[in-house]
Amino acid sequence: MTTWFEEKLYDHWRQSFSVTEVLFHEKTEFQDLIIFEAPVYGRVLALDNVIQVTEGDEFVYHEMMAHTPILAHGAAKTVCIIGGGDGGVLREVLKHPGVERATMVEIDPGVIELCSKYMPGISAGAFDHPRAEIIIADGIRFMAETQRKFDVIIVDSTDPIGPGEVLFTEQFYKDCAARLTERGIIINQNGVPSQQGGEVIMTLQRRRPYFKDTGFIVAAVPTYVGGFMALGWASHDPATRAVPLEEIRRRYEAAGSFKTRYYNPEIHLGSFALPQFVRDLMAQA
Repeated sequence: MTTWFEEKLYDHWRQSFSVTEVLFHEKTEFQDLIIFEAPVYGRVLALDNVIQVTEGDEFVYHEMMAHTPILAHGAAKTVCIIGGGDGGVLREVLKHPGVERATMVEIDPGVIELCSKYMPGISAGAFDHPRAEIIIADGIRFMAETQRKFDVIIVDSTDPIGPGEVLFTEQFYKDCAARLTERGIIINQNGVPSQQGGEVIMTLQRRRPYFKDTGFIVAAVPTYVGGFMALGWASHDPATRAVPLEEIRRRYEAAGSFKTRYYNPEIHLGSFALPQFVRDLMAQA
Protein backbone atom coordinates (compact mmCIF):
# COMPACT_ATOMS: atom_id res chain seq x y z
CA MET A 1 0.00 0.00 0.00
CA THR A 2 1.34 3.48 -0.94
CA THR A 3 1.98 5.87 1.93
CA TRP A 4 1.21 9.53 1.30
CA PHE A 5 2.38 12.73 2.94
CA GLU A 6 -0.29 15.42 2.80
CA GLU A 7 0.68 19.07 3.01
CA LYS A 8 -1.85 21.08 5.00
CA LEU A 9 -0.94 24.67 4.26
CA TYR A 10 -4.41 25.60 2.99
CA ASP A 11 -7.80 24.55 4.33
CA HIS A 12 -9.30 24.44 0.84
CA TRP A 13 -6.51 22.80 -1.16
CA ARG A 14 -3.88 20.19 -0.37
CA GLN A 15 -1.07 18.43 -2.20
CA SER A 16 0.19 14.93 -1.50
CA PHE A 17 3.53 13.20 -2.03
CA SER A 18 4.00 9.48 -2.41
CA VAL A 19 6.44 8.47 0.33
CA THR A 20 9.07 5.89 -0.52
CA GLU A 21 10.72 6.05 2.89
CA VAL A 22 10.54 8.21 6.02
CA LEU A 23 14.14 9.06 6.91
CA PHE A 24 13.49 11.15 10.00
CA HIS A 25 10.47 12.44 11.94
CA GLU A 26 10.61 14.27 15.24
CA LYS A 27 9.28 17.35 16.94
CA THR A 28 12.17 19.70 17.65
CA GLU A 29 12.13 22.48 20.22
CA PHE A 30 10.52 24.75 17.63
CA GLN A 31 8.58 22.66 15.10
CA ASP A 32 7.52 19.25 13.78
CA LEU A 33 10.20 18.15 11.30
CA ILE A 34 10.00 15.30 8.81
CA ILE A 35 12.38 14.25 6.03
CA PHE A 36 11.18 11.63 3.57
CA GLU A 37 12.04 10.19 0.18
CA ALA A 38 9.61 10.70 -2.70
CA PRO A 39 9.57 9.77 -6.40
CA VAL A 40 10.72 12.51 -8.80
CA TYR A 41 11.46 15.06 -6.06
CA GLY A 42 13.92 12.99 -4.05
CA ARG A 43 14.32 13.91 -0.41
CA VAL A 44 11.76 16.31 1.01
CA LEU A 45 11.80 18.44 4.17
CA ALA A 46 8.53 19.54 5.76
CA LEU A 47 8.04 21.64 8.88
CA ASP A 48 4.68 21.56 10.66
CA ASN A 49 3.18 19.68 7.68
CA VAL A 50 4.26 22.34 5.18
CA ILE A 51 6.78 21.58 2.42
CA GLN A 52 9.98 23.59 2.84
CA VAL A 53 12.41 22.15 0.33
CA THR A 54 12.78 19.22 -2.05
CA GLU A 55 15.92 18.00 -3.78
CA GLY A 56 14.01 18.04 -7.06
CA ASP A 57 13.23 21.75 -7.34
CA GLU A 58 15.15 23.56 -4.58
CA PHE A 59 17.45 25.15 -7.14
CA VAL A 60 14.72 27.49 -8.41
CA TYR A 61 14.06 29.11 -5.07
CA HIS A 62 17.64 29.18 -3.83
CA GLU A 63 19.13 30.57 -7.03
CA MET A 64 16.58 33.36 -7.29
CA MET A 65 16.85 34.30 -3.62
CA ALA A 66 20.63 34.62 -3.87
CA HIS A 67 21.69 35.67 -7.36
CA THR A 68 18.97 38.21 -8.12
CA PRO A 69 19.74 40.62 -5.24
CA ILE A 70 23.52 40.08 -5.32
CA LEU A 71 23.84 40.79 -9.03
CA ALA A 72 21.30 43.62 -8.85
CA HIS A 73 23.46 45.24 -6.19
CA GLY A 74 26.60 44.76 -8.20
CA ALA A 75 29.14 45.10 -5.40
CA ALA A 76 27.78 43.08 -2.49
CA LYS A 77 30.47 42.11 0.01
CA THR A 78 28.37 41.26 3.06
CA VAL A 79 25.26 39.08 2.94
CA CYS A 80 23.04 38.06 5.85
CA ILE A 81 20.67 35.09 5.58
CA ILE A 82 17.90 34.85 8.16
CA GLY A 83 16.76 31.24 8.38
CA GLY A 84 17.83 29.01 5.52
CA GLY A 85 18.85 26.07 7.71
CA ASP A 86 18.92 23.66 4.76
CA GLY A 87 21.94 25.58 3.43
CA GLY A 88 20.72 26.08 -0.13
CA VAL A 89 20.74 29.87 -0.12
CA LEU A 90 24.14 29.89 1.59
CA ARG A 91 25.46 27.55 -1.11
CA GLU A 92 24.35 29.92 -3.86
CA VAL A 93 25.56 33.09 -2.10
CA LEU A 94 29.04 31.62 -1.78
CA LYS A 95 29.27 31.19 -5.56
CA HIS A 96 29.94 34.92 -5.71
CA PRO A 97 33.67 35.54 -5.18
CA GLY A 98 32.99 39.18 -4.33
CA VAL A 99 31.02 38.22 -1.22
CA GLU A 100 33.54 38.40 1.59
CA ARG A 101 31.26 37.17 4.36
CA ALA A 102 27.98 35.25 4.27
CA THR A 103 26.35 35.27 7.70
CA MET A 104 23.52 32.79 8.28
CA VAL A 105 21.32 33.22 11.36
CA GLU A 106 19.21 30.14 12.07
CA ILE A 107 17.08 29.71 15.19
CA ASP A 108 16.80 25.91 15.03
CA PRO A 109 20.12 24.02 15.02
CA GLY A 110 18.15 20.83 14.44
CA VAL A 111 17.33 21.92 10.89
CA ILE A 112 21.02 22.43 10.05
CA GLU A 113 22.04 19.15 11.66
CA LEU A 114 19.37 17.03 10.02
CA CYS A 115 19.63 18.63 6.58
CA SER A 116 23.39 18.16 6.69
CA LYS A 117 22.88 14.48 7.50
CA TYR A 118 19.95 13.58 5.26
CA MET A 119 20.09 16.20 2.47
CA PRO A 120 23.80 17.09 2.21
CA GLY A 121 23.58 17.88 -1.50
CA ILE A 122 21.56 21.01 -0.77
CA SER A 123 24.22 22.71 1.35
CA ALA A 124 27.04 21.06 -0.65
CA GLY A 125 29.63 21.88 2.01
CA ALA A 126 28.52 25.49 2.45
CA PHE A 127 28.37 25.30 6.25
CA ASP A 128 32.12 24.63 6.37
CA HIS A 129 33.10 27.24 3.81
CA PRO A 130 35.73 29.74 5.08
CA ARG A 131 33.57 32.71 4.05
CA ALA A 132 30.49 31.36 5.86
CA GLU A 133 29.53 32.41 9.38
CA ILE A 134 26.83 30.33 11.09
CA ILE A 135 25.05 31.91 14.05
CA ILE A 136 22.47 29.95 16.05
CA ALA A 137 20.14 32.68 17.24
CA ASP A 138 16.74 34.26 16.87
CA GLY A 139 16.84 36.25 13.62
CA ILE A 140 14.46 38.85 15.04
CA ARG A 141 16.72 39.56 18.01
CA PHE A 142 19.87 39.45 15.89
CA MET A 143 18.56 42.05 13.45
CA ALA A 144 17.32 44.26 16.28
CA GLU A 145 20.55 44.15 18.28
CA THR A 146 23.42 43.86 15.82
CA GLN A 147 25.31 46.96 14.74
CA ARG A 148 26.66 45.30 11.61
CA LYS A 149 25.70 46.46 8.13
CA PHE A 150 24.89 44.23 5.17
CA ASP A 151 24.66 44.83 1.43
CA VAL A 152 22.04 42.12 1.02
CA ILE A 153 19.65 40.54 3.53
CA ILE A 154 17.92 37.31 2.48
CA VAL A 155 15.00 36.14 4.63
CA ASP A 156 14.55 32.44 3.94
CA SER A 157 11.64 31.78 6.27
CA THR A 158 8.57 29.62 6.58
CA ASP A 159 5.14 31.13 5.90
CA PRO A 160 3.83 33.78 8.35
CA ILE A 161 2.40 31.15 10.67
CA GLY A 162 4.03 29.62 13.72
CA PRO A 163 7.74 30.44 14.27
CA GLY A 164 8.01 32.31 10.95
CA GLU A 165 5.25 34.82 11.66
CA VAL A 166 7.54 37.32 13.41
CA LEU A 167 9.67 37.62 10.26
CA PHE A 168 6.83 39.44 8.52
CA THR A 169 6.28 42.22 11.06
CA GLU A 170 6.77 45.93 10.48
CA GLN A 171 9.31 46.12 13.30
CA PHE A 172 11.43 43.41 11.69
CA TYR A 173 11.41 45.22 8.35
CA LYS A 174 12.33 48.45 10.12
CA ASP A 175 15.28 46.74 11.81
CA CYS A 176 16.39 45.22 8.50
CA ALA A 177 16.25 48.61 6.81
CA ALA A 178 18.54 50.03 9.50
CA ARG A 179 21.04 47.21 8.97
CA LEU A 180 21.31 47.63 5.20
CA THR A 181 24.03 49.68 3.55
CA GLU A 182 23.19 52.70 1.42
CA ARG A 183 22.31 50.63 -1.67
CA GLY A 184 21.22 47.58 0.30
CA ILE A 185 18.57 45.09 -0.79
CA ILE A 186 16.32 42.75 1.18
CA ILE A 187 14.57 39.77 -0.39
CA ASN A 188 12.21 37.35 1.34
CA GLN A 189 9.92 34.39 0.79
CA ASN A 190 6.49 35.92 0.28
CA GLY A 191 4.10 33.11 -0.54
CA VAL A 192 2.08 32.21 -3.62
CA PRO A 193 0.00 35.27 -4.60
CA SER A 194 -2.88 33.27 -6.08
CA GLN A 195 -3.48 31.69 -2.68
CA GLN A 196 -1.81 34.13 -0.28
CA GLY A 197 -2.60 37.48 -1.81
CA GLY A 198 -2.93 39.07 1.59
CA GLU A 199 0.80 38.58 2.13
CA VAL A 200 1.54 40.75 -0.90
CA ILE A 201 -0.59 43.57 0.46
CA MET A 202 0.71 43.20 4.02
CA THR A 203 4.37 43.17 3.01
CA LEU A 204 4.07 46.33 0.93
CA GLN A 205 2.20 48.19 3.64
CA ARG A 206 4.73 47.26 6.32
CA ARG A 207 7.82 48.00 4.24
CA ARG A 208 7.00 51.24 2.47
CA PRO A 209 7.84 53.53 5.40
CA TYR A 210 11.43 52.24 5.54
CA PHE A 211 12.55 51.67 1.94
CA LYS A 212 12.74 53.89 -1.13
CA ASP A 213 11.71 51.00 -3.38
CA THR A 214 9.40 48.06 -2.64
CA GLY A 215 8.05 45.36 -4.89
CA PHE A 216 8.33 41.70 -5.83
CA ILE A 217 9.91 39.26 -8.21
CA VAL A 218 8.32 35.95 -9.19
CA ALA A 219 9.62 32.42 -9.74
CA ALA A 220 7.97 29.11 -10.59
CA VAL A 221 8.69 26.50 -7.90
CA PRO A 222 6.58 23.37 -8.62
CA THR A 223 6.21 22.14 -5.06
CA TYR A 224 5.15 25.57 -3.78
CA VAL A 225 1.80 24.96 -5.40
CA GLY A 226 -0.51 27.61 -6.74
CA GLY A 227 1.42 29.16 -9.62
CA PHE A 228 4.14 31.78 -9.41
CA MET A 229 5.80 32.29 -6.05
CA ALA A 230 6.43 35.86 -4.96
CA LEU A 231 9.72 36.96 -3.44
CA GLY A 232 9.48 40.27 -1.65
CA TRP A 233 11.93 42.93 -2.79
CA ALA A 234 12.90 46.17 -1.09
CA SER A 235 15.89 48.46 -1.43
CA HIS A 236 17.27 51.82 -0.42
CA ASP A 237 18.15 52.38 -4.09
CA PRO A 238 15.36 52.04 -6.72
CA ALA A 239 18.01 51.66 -9.42
CA THR A 240 18.86 48.16 -8.21
CA ARG A 241 15.84 46.62 -9.91
CA ALA A 242 16.29 48.60 -13.10
CA VAL A 243 19.78 47.41 -14.03
CA PRO A 244 19.91 46.76 -17.81
CA LEU A 245 20.26 43.23 -19.09
CA GLU A 246 23.74 43.78 -20.52
CA GLU A 247 25.02 45.01 -17.16
CA ILE A 248 23.51 42.02 -15.34
CA ARG A 249 25.13 39.76 -17.92
CA ARG A 250 28.47 41.51 -17.43
CA ARG A 251 28.27 41.10 -13.65
CA TYR A 252 27.29 37.44 -14.00
CA GLU A 253 30.25 36.75 -16.28
CA ALA A 254 32.60 38.68 -13.99
CA ALA A 255 31.48 36.46 -11.09
CA GLY A 256 32.59 33.43 -13.07
CA SER A 257 29.38 32.48 -14.91
CA PHE A 258 28.84 29.81 -12.24
CA LYS A 259 26.56 26.91 -13.10
CA THR A 260 22.85 27.41 -12.48
CA ARG A 261 19.73 25.44 -13.37
CA TYR A 262 17.10 28.20 -13.28
CA TYR A 263 18.72 31.60 -12.92
CA ASN A 264 20.26 33.43 -15.88
CA PRO A 265 20.48 37.14 -16.72
CA GLU A 266 17.33 37.00 -18.86
CA ILE A 267 15.35 35.32 -16.06
CA HIS A 268 16.72 37.98 -13.70
CA LEU A 269 15.23 40.74 -15.81
CA GLY A 270 12.01 38.87 -16.52
CA SER A 271 11.32 38.08 -12.87
CA PHE A 272 10.48 41.74 -12.26
CA ALA A 273 7.67 41.58 -14.87
CA LEU A 274 4.67 40.82 -12.67
CA PRO A 275 1.35 39.22 -13.68
CA GLN A 276 -1.52 41.68 -13.68
CA PHE A 277 -3.29 40.04 -10.75
CA VAL A 278 -0.16 40.60 -8.62
CA ARG A 279 -0.09 44.25 -9.73
CA ASP A 280 -3.74 44.51 -8.76
CA LEU A 281 -2.97 43.14 -5.31
CA MET A 282 -0.16 45.66 -4.93
CA ALA A 283 -2.52 48.48 -5.84
CA GLN A 284 -4.60 47.60 -2.77
CA ALA A 285 -1.70 48.23 -0.43
